[in-house]
Amino acid sequence: MSFKELDLWEKSIELVTDIYSLTKKFPKSEIYGLTMQMRRAAVSIPSNIAEGNGRGSSKEFIQFLIVSRGSLTELMTQVEISKRLGFIPKDESKDLLEKMERIMMMLNKLITTLRSKLNS
Repeated sequence: MSFKELDLWEKSIELVTDIYSLTKKFPKSEIYGLTMQMRRAAVSIPSNIAEGNGRGSSKEFIQFLIVSRGSLTELMTQVEISKRLGFIPKDESKDLLEKMERIMMMLNKLITTLRSKLNS
């Protein structure tokens, strides 16, 4: 199955576009701070899903999914920081965090499924 067929990858791409739209509104003083950090972390999520899928090995795919999960938790932290600094309205941060939680559940499920296939 191609990475483009994974709902997880598609949801991750949507998250990237959400983050880019959101960070356009950040203060210009944050262009090399939170803006770049958040964009980098967001882009890393679907990129690692795609690269891992392209490796052709379940074991390697799991490793790349774990990297994606790490980038997602990094992004969750950055969204919380941005909210506390007043860069993101509370309702927007809530919606974004809910999307990220759904992606986290999807990542965890895929990791678990691949691990069980490796162990059987």
